[in-house]
Amino acid sequence: MHEECGVFGIWSPVRKAVPREIYLGLYALQHRGQESCGIAVSCDGVFHHLKGDGLVGDVFSRSSLDRLGEGNIAVGHVRYSTTGGKNHNNIQPIVISHMKGNLALCHNGNLVNARSLRTQHELNGGIFHGTADTETIIYTIVAERLKVSSTEEAVFRTMQQLQGAYSCALMTATKLIAFRDPNGFRPLCCGRTADGSWVVSSESCALDAVGAKMVRDIDPGEIVVFGKDGVVSDRRLCGKPRSLCVFEYIYFARPDSVIEGVPVHHSRLQAGRFLARENPVEADVVIGVPDSGIDAALGYAQESGIPYGVGFLKNKYIGRSFIAPSQDMRETAVRIKLNVIAETVRDKRVVLIDDSIVRGTTSERIVRLLRESGAKEVHMRISSPPFRYPCFFGTDVDSRENLIACRLNSVEEIAAEIGADSLAYLSVESAHRLAGDHGCTFCDGCFTGRYPIDIPEEQGKSKFEQPIQEE
Repeated sequence: MHEECGVFGIWSPVRKAVPREIYLGLYALQHRGQESCGIAVSCDGVFHHLKGDGLVGDVFSRSSLDRLGEGNIAVGHVRYSTTGGKNHNNIQPIVISHMKGNLALCHNGNLVNARSLRTQHELNGGIFHGTADTETIIYTIVAERLKVSSTEEAVFRTMQQLQGAYSCALMTATKLIAFRDPNGFRPLCCGRTADGSWVVSSESCALDAVGAKMVRDIDPGEIVVFGKDGVVSDRRLCGKPRSLCVFEYIYFARPDSVIEGVPVHHSRLQAGRFLARENPVEADVVIGVPDSGIDAALGYAQESGIPYGVGFLKNKYIGRSFIAPSQDMRETAVRIKLNVIAETVRDKRVVLIDDSIVRGTTSERIVRLLRESGAKEVHMRISSPPFRYPCFFGTDVDSRENLIACRLNSVEEIAAEIGADSLAYLSVESAHRLAGDHGCTFCDGCFTGRYPIDIPEEQGKSKFEQPIQEE
């Protein structure tokens, strides 16, 4: 399972090497997308951009960043696509020129009405070059910009037409505009550097990377404009109940990030503590699957009193580009990425903590590795509820026929299939408590099938029957 994107933007009161700062921010957000990345910079209203497939360090070099030039505004993006494979035209930022000026847009999320909006634009003569929702958003902004006096007002009118998840950074010739959907499915925050620059980011960890101090989260439904007139907030679309994706805390976000005032590391510790209370077991050691299972394993150990141990060594030099071309290599892929520290598990009853089980194939192989390393018992505990439904808001959750919790009828059957002595999941109720008393409410549609907004029938079908290349 993967999150799709990370966005980053800078507005500076002075001209400087903003592409280098975007580069650092994208490096910090690399966990949110590893397929492609891009940077666009405004140099006195003239846009320069560079995009490519691959990791941030592969796409950009010192010389390529220098060629982007200096400026006072820039936006950047890291991307992970869902179905449909790679399409260079989908790499962000999406940069366009129109009669009112230039725009560059970075987007994290997924629209549920992108298809109908795209059809409207095409019937009016619009020509699309890619398949991503981002293109639909920017074309809608352009269409509205021709009717109103400012880009931010065009963004407001566009947001009234969009349905679904979107956290965006939009660059004009003179402004950086951040906006977030009224439900707040995906995170977005802003911070400030010592030289007075404003920074917008999907996560606060990227603010740290450029020396910015976090100011606050962009609220759901809010439009924030950074420019020579200062910072202006438009809150006309704020006020809906928040529906942040709960998996930002469980898996997607970096543990050193703070989202909606809650440290991600703390929420994962809480998940482990809740797991220990709800699903105790007699065991000798608690271990976590790197990386997002580690914090929950620490929480489980703290709550249960069972010692925590380092159970796996993760190979840091294999990225998502690693391809297993044969069945034999697919079977050994987990061994290449994770190696058991046998001393920790030999002749012991092991509690194995992971963030999720999607299809079950990886879990089965990890359990097998532990047994081959001498574990007497393996009790698997998952720091999220079981996946039973698709996500329509920007998470690459497999279709229901491939979800093990849908394919099998009980937790006991899942445990038998993956080879564990026992299996238990975090309850939905506890998942809603991961942010404590901070007042953050979550979208749990992938667990319950109850979504914060209505899903168009054609979009619901496409998730299973007609795969499309959307972001």
